Amino acid sequence: MVAVIGDIHGCYYTLIELYNKIIDKYPGIKVYTVGDLVDRGNNSYQVIEFIKKNNIQFTAGNHDYMFYHFFKEPTSIFAKSWVFNGNEMTLDSYDSNEASVFEHIEFIKEAPLYYNLSDCFISHAGISSKYKSMNVDLEENIYTLIDLIKSDYNNERGVLWTRDRLLNIGKIQVVGHTKHKDITYDEDSNAVYIDTGACVGNKLSAVVIENSQIITTFEVGTKLNDII
Repeated sequence: MVAVIGDIHGCYYTLIELYNKIIDKYPGIKVYTVGDLVDRGNNSYQVIEFIKKNNIQFTAGNHDYMFYHFFKEPTSIFAKSWVFNGNEMTLDSYDSNEASVFEHIEFIKEAPLYYNLSDCFISHAGISSKYKSMNVDLEENIYTLIDLIKSDYNNERGVLWTRDRLLNIGKIQVVGHTKHKDITYDEDSNAVYIDTGACVGNKLSAVVIENSQIITTFEVGTKLNDII
């Protein structure tokens, strides 16, 4: 059994309340998040510190990669894209914490692109159904994804970016990236979308998964001091 939190996007105070709700009901549960820790909300620095302190496992999101590349590979498409994707709020959150920037981007770089757990498959945007046409029998052997995911991570169909219908891989996929008003389960893809727009004033959500089944859900309305 695991808990998975949706896209946080700098919403630190909202994250604290959601996390406490999860561990109050399920003490000791392993907690993951689908990434996009930074940008758009006010408190990206505080979010990463909280993730580290509480040993929350995360798959890096496209916004996290843009943050990393801005400092490490400034000529890359990731770095150039960051300027148009809410980087001002992230930079502001490090005004008094400049010494932590490079520690945090290395922390992001070390995060995996996915977690293939016995209970579920976690990634930021999910495994595109377009992989189906590549003659790879993903339903039979999910480990064949390793090379594809690594080679396609910056591709529009990759696990950081895709907005395609997702591939049914034989276990539930837990993803963020594509915002929904509420947690949304797609039966055909066997995928649950848990980005519920915390950074745009809706809510931060989480699911508890066991053996590919959604056991329960949590949600917390966005705290205004995270976005105003």
